[in-house]
Amino acid sequence: MMISLFVLSVVTCTLAAASSFTFDPVLDEDWMNWTSLHGKQYGKNEKDWRRMTWEKNLKKIKSHNLEHSMGKHTYRLEMNHFGDMTNEEFNQLMNGFVQKKPQSTSPNGPTLQQDDFVDIPQTVDWRGQGYVTEVKNQGHCGSCWAFSATGSLEGQIFRKTGQLISLSEQNLVDCSRYYGNKGCHGGRVEQAFKYIQRNGGIDIETSYPYIGMDGQPCRYKPQYCAANCTGYKSIPQGSESALAMAVASVGPISVAVDAAHSSFQFYCSGIYHEHSCRSYKVNHAVLAVGYGTYGEGEAAQNYWIIKNSWGKYWGTNGYMHLAKDMNNQCGIATDAVYPLV
Repeated sequence: MMISLFVLSVVTCTLAAASSFTFDPVLDEDWMNWTSLHGKQYGKNEKDWRRMTWEKNLKKIKSHNLEHSMGKHTYRLEMNHFGDMTNEEFNQLMNGFVQKKPQSTSPNGPTLQQDDFVDIPQTVDWRGQGYVTEVKNQGHCGSCWAFSATGSLEGQIFRKTGQLISLSEQNLVDCSRYYGNKGCHGGRVEQAFKYIQRNGGIDIETSYPYIGMDGQPCRYKPQYCAANCTGYKSIPQGSESALAMAVASVGPISVAVDAAHSSFQFYCSGIYHEHSCRSYKVNHAVLAVGYGTYGEGEAAQNYWIIKNSWGKYWGTNGYMHLAKDMNNQCGIATDAVYPLV
């Protein structure tokens, strides 16, 4: 994906700052180990400002974790493969969910009708039931919407057939532009479902592997079609109780969250509750694969189990526990949808 003018301006400013930044020699070995672990290679003019960014991020992470040890936070941070990226650059490259325009009040297709008399279990985790494929990695491509869409459809196909099949995100990146998606530059989950429905299916991952790049021709082949959908259904906007009912009764649900914060970028473990997280503005599509509770009584903390598409080095092996029943934390129930099969 071509670097945007916005990211280019961030890089230019960072380069200027790097020229006057003094590196901490104590961190030399840690820096070398980190670059080796994640296979980082830089050009001559890039290395210094990447190191500067990494050190600044590391300082924020250590400061947050110190506050966590003092009881000020419910989650920990950790250096990961995004450590050499500014938060602005990270958001531009990784958070590719396009939120519906505020003036649009019509639901995204049929809406799930919540039944107040339906009893749902206190905890749900579809990972242990065979509904969820391995954590994937979207790379430096704003295709989170495609991974969320395949994740939800993979779960519904398993529910119907008993077979867990990994579906092709690259198929959606390359072929759903007619329906409003923009490949690595963002998209919407229900637009992906519309493409799959009208196309007559989506290919299996092994026949249409992910490369995380734009500009490729659509290479869908019907003989490798592994799944289809007949439409999609939306969750009532902002209703965590309706979302919980859907997760419990349907399976993994495509959701969107506000992932714009550096604390999200470096989340490691614990229940993510970010005070500056917005419920009304979401920018990153993920998959809700369950929910649970930590602790008992008044100290109990409810959480959503979120599968991300940033690889296993992010979060807890690619997953997050996001605060549940906390006024729609990070907009988890703002834009939720699942496919019909």
